[in-house]
Amino acid sequence: QLQIVESGGGLVQPGGSLRLSCAASGITLEKSAIAWFRQAPGKEREGVSCISSGGGNKYYADSVKGRFYISRDNAKNTVYLQMNGLKPEDTAVYYCATAPWGWGSLNPADYEYWGQGTQVTVSS
Repeated sequence: QLQIVESGGGLVQPGGSLRLSCAASGITLEKSAIAWFRQAPGKEREGVSCISSGGGNKYYADSVKGRFYISRDNAKNTVYLQMNGLKPEDTAVYYCATAPWGWGSLNPADYEYWGQGTQVTVSS
């Protein structure tokens, strides 16, 4: 059974850090680009970061550049999102998604399998 499961969310103060994990079962991620998206209440889903299948290409939304870092461990079938310098505007549900090809984008339409999301709340 295919499952994409995000974890690592929580409540953190402004300036703090979190590391999100995206673990897959029933599917091998190594040939897939993986992306992180987020959706805040009342807003559209936004692409945050993506990584190519080999890990050599990474893209970030302008709003998170220099603060968020994406990585992958294909041996563990897991992708990570290290989030530093968190701001209240980073508050959202964060989703992980897999693409049917190896190149990445921040367009949700390019992704086929999605996790259920993990809540990130940045507040003092």
